[in-house]
This record gives sequence, structure tokens and C-alpha cells, in this order.
Amino acid sequence: MQLNVTGHHVDITPALRDYVSSKLERLERHFDHVTNVHVILTVEKLSQKAEATINITGNQLFADAEDEDMYAAIDALVDKLDRQIRRHKDKVTDHHRNEGAAFK
Repeated sequence: MQLNVTGHHVDITPALRDYVSSKLERLERHFDHVTNVHVILTVEKLSQKAEATINITGNQLFADAEDEDMYAAIDALVDKLDRQIRRHKDKVTDHHRNEGAAFK
């Protein structure tokens, strides 16, 4: 997984970059076809915003979250992305059994 973290009106410290990468490892645990992640962290007057675009095989997912604390915004962002990835995985996975397997 290639991770790209950028900031608008905020300096991306190594601690912030490590926090984002450690949280996004959870997404790879559910679905290992994640190829590229682009995270944008933005600071406006009183709100901290985190948005991410994820490229997975055959699709692209987007989510954003806003909070007063940047770490809380990142947590909410990862929760939204996790939900989307699990939903995508359920769509892609074939849930049908083999026809003859149940009655042998």
C-alpha cells in the first residue's frame, strides 16, 4: 500500500504521519487489495478536517471527517473507510456455495 499524506495549513509531523499509517493498517487487515491511499489533512479556523481517497482494484473510495481534534478526525475517517471497504468486499465476494456440496 502506497500512502501519501499532505497538509493544507498544517505541517505534517512524523508523529502525525505515523498515526495515520498505523490507523490505515486496519484497512489492509480487512481487504488486502488496497493499492494507493491519499490523505489530506486540513486546518481551518476551529475545525480539523481529514479526507482520504483510496484506490482499490477496480474501484475508488472517498471519505472525509471533521472534528475539533485532528486525531479524532483521523479516527472518524478510518471508521468510515473501514465500513466502505467491508461493504465493497461483501459485494465482490461470491457468497454462493457449490451446488453439490450440501447434499453429499
